[in-house]
Amino acid sequence: PDRPAIDFLGRKTSYGELGRMVDQAARGFQQLGVRKGVKVGLCLPNTSCFVICYYAVLKAGGTVVNLNPLYVERELRQLVEDSGTTIMVTLDIKQIYPKVAALLDSSCLERVVICRMADILPSIQGLMFSVLKRSLVAQIPDDLHHVPFSRLLADDGRFHPVEIDPAQDIAVLQYTGGTTGLPKAAMLTHANISGNTDQLVRLVPGIVRGQERMLLVLPLFHVFAMTVGMNLGIAFGAELILLPRFDLKQVLKTIGKKRPSLFPGVPTIYTAINAAAEAGDWDLSSIRHCISGGAPLPGEVRHRFEALTGCHLVEGYGLSEASPVVTCNPFGQTKEGSVGLPLSGTSVEIRSSLDPSQLMPAGEKGEICIRGPQVMAGYWRRPEETSQTFIDGALRTGDIGYLDEDGFLFLVDRIKDVIICGGFNVYPRVIEEALYRHPAVAEAVVIGVPDDYRGEAPKAFVRLRDGFATDADALKQFLTEQISRIEMPKEIVFRAELPKTMVGKLSKKELVAEEQAHQLDKAS
Repeated sequence: PDRPAIDFLGRKTSYGELGRMVDQAARGFQQLGVRKGVKVGLCLPNTSCFVICYYAVLKAGGTVVNLNPLYVERELRQLVEDSGTTIMVTLDIKQIYPKVAALLDSSCLERVVICRMADILPSIQGLMFSVLKRSLVAQIPDDLHHVPFSRLLADDGRFHPVEIDPAQDIAVLQYTGGTTGLPKAAMLTHANISGNTDQLVRLVPGIVRGQERMLLVLPLFHVFAMTVGMNLGIAFGAELILLPRFDLKQVLKTIGKKRPSLFPGVPTIYTAINAAAEAGDWDLSSIRHCISGGAPLPGEVRHRFEALTGCHLVEGYGLSEASPVVTCNPFGQTKEGSVGLPLSGTSVEIRSSLDPSQLMPAGEKGEICIRGPQVMAGYWRRPEETSQTFIDGALRTGDIGYLDEDGFLFLVDRIKDVIICGGFNVYPRVIEEALYRHPAVAEAVVIGVPDDYRGEAPKAFVRLRDGFATDADALKQFLTEQISRIEMPKEIVFRAELPKTMVGKLSKKELVAEEQAHQLDKAS
């Protein structure tokens, strides 16, 4: 119980303290009316409050609704109304609180639990924050709609145990990105989340329970960080080193000072660390195991990171609808270009994109479909979309891939991202991987654009590594040895920065929207 469970910017919480506060918060939530079916939104950055409230809501019998605190008021309102969230937990920060407060009189939201930033920092930093950062702190009304976090915990922790049906009761509503329309919530049961956590426990070798440190910079409201970071870390009895956002210098300093052994991330984070570590003197030697997810991990990025740290960096594959991890490369046995083997108890099927009833043999491309204990119960309040997402009981992922003879999964691309060039399927990921092999390329995104001759053609957007230079002609010349003529980008555009999602994944939708606007301008 004395082992550190959380280190939030230097404020440490032991496992004994964490357990006690979770029980107190569970009773506090029950006194606010939380029971089975009640939705509690967590609109928080990475803080100790997130961890405490997440487990407390589940103990109280409620359902956690993960919400991005950077969403604008309109986006929050949409998700609160869709989910039926009646209680929200957030910070007393002007950047977040006013958006939540606006929902109290105009949505189904009834109560807001307020975590004071000054209270969760180390005592001296908290005092300095209260004095020097007063302009960042929101004024919180003293009324029945607002509950201070300290009051939520002001009890003996004797919550009423709730009988949970792990296979049926919904633990988390996890909203998908909404790139194809309105976001929809995957209903993740207690069995889904605990099952996926257990699958990952079996995956990571050489863990010394109670002795590991897990660095968490990915936001906990994202399903990848929730499971691969927080839940897996707690299962290991690890110390969770929480950073509220990705700041490269802060991350590098934290690695050197706090000495984490586990560091889940996304490719853009590893890319940024590679560039900084090669340019400076940073000690990354404590890191032993890293799982990359959320986006394709270029082989060159993995090799550089492993060389710099001496760790094993493996790529996995998953999606919100699978809690999220489906496959992962075994540590120390990575197969180049693959996203790994199915986790224990998971089966992966490749079905024809044209006729989903047809199973494809090894080596043949098709839609990736999955079965396993981590697969969601369905989409919240969307029975039609749920039925369309399953075939013969298997979850249709919308991703194109293939299995090799050894059962390793290779991800080719998203079905919706495939570019049809003169009747041929061109996969952006293939071109992106080829671009990453050029020593000057730091990041690359490929999308399809209209083409008078071929119907569609690839267009590449590239960010160069600091200190490197090249041009479009030189890159195209390099690509002639890497990809076919039909895959050659029609145009290569260089950018100082490429758009990213809230969790740091490279994002295509802004570039697609930009191209669509450009085409409209041309047409008019």
